[in-house]
Amino acid sequence: MEKSKVYFTDLKTKPGLNLLDKLEKLVKKAGIENIDFKNKFVAIKIHFGEPGNLAYIRPNYAAKLVKVIKELEGIPFLTDANTLYTGRRSNAIDHLEAAFENGFNPLSVGCNVIIADGLKGTDYREIEINCKHCKTAKIGTAIADSDIIISMNHFKGHEMTGFGGAIKNLGMGSGSRGGKLEMHSASQPKIKKENCVACGQCIKSCSQSAIVIDKDKKADIDYSKCIGCGQCVAICQFNAAQVIWNESADTANEKIAEYTYAVIKDKPNFHISFIMNVSPNCDCWNSNDIAIVPDIGIAASFDPVALDRACVDLVNKAPIINGSVLEHEHYHEGEDKFTHIHVNTNWEAGLKHAEQIGIGTQDYELVVLK
Repeated sequence: MEKSKVYFTDLKTKPGLNLLDKLEKLVKKAGIENIDFKNKFVAIKIHFGEPGNLAYIRPNYAAKLVKVIKELEGIPFLTDANTLYTGRRSNAIDHLEAAFENGFNPLSVGCNVIIADGLKGTDYREIEINCKHCKTAKIGTAIADSDIIISMNHFKGHEMTGFGGAIKNLGMGSGSRGGKLEMHSASQPKIKKENCVACGQCIKSCSQSAIVIDKDKKADIDYSKCIGCGQCVAICQFNAAQVIWNESADTANEKIAEYTYAVIKDKPNFHISFIMNVSPNCDCWNSNDIAIVPDIGIAASFDPVALDRACVDLVNKAPIINGSVLEHEHYHEGEDKFTHIHVNTNWEAGLKHAEQIGIGTQDYELVVLK
């Protein structure tokens, strides 16, 4: 397979060329105009951000992309699927309110906002893929029924997959609640008892009431109820809730790649990643920690695998921000930043599997726009 092109622009501006202009220039240079948008339904898959978390993509960028697509005679809509865990995006009513609160509404972005898997997360299409782990994938109906897929990805760290980029946004983000359960099912957490201080935050955050405080005043997980969503891992400030990874780090990432394959199967697709506010954890939580590196830029490609790989490389080449989690956790120059933060993750397995099932290639050429 020949190298995929990943187009990149930095965040430097000048009079007459602001960041929104640079985004438009980037996507056009990357070839978005080669897609036949005329009268086609265009799903712009984006993460609206959990209210309280301010690291998500600004809606201004979405509005610029919507404008470009409308000029190409497409019919765009912004979309995401409901979450598996508790929070303000676990049903369509709360999810829409959260999206509007964060600035993603028809007036600000110029198109409708649709929750892909319906009111309760049960509205999906089962797409046959016959992959290693998943024979079918449960994809939110609005995404499955669209004619064209565009992903807008906030590139950042992630407690289950190492980092979150195009593949995480498309695969996990497009799955219905049942689909998300299937992808999470290989990653149940454990409690490291000696670290637990019985603060109770994991109990409050557990959507399945699967955690209690035991007689020794330590958190304890009922695995008959646990769905492996990882929220306790993300919420725990004492490294007591940890994922049991053994082979499941690879499995979870591979399943997400397979769901991504289902999303883009037989459809024109294009992907944009914003390498800014690179927070150590996912935008799913209602707060965001200090970024681990300075803002880098925006990248775009027809190949989501190449795009994710390029973003990883750009972050790993960047200097760390003083005061970030990397400084506190004694990062050493040359280490992979994402596995340093989330030591039990294996993001490489997901990209490798994505290559194997034909989503794209990690071999890329970075085209830097002047």
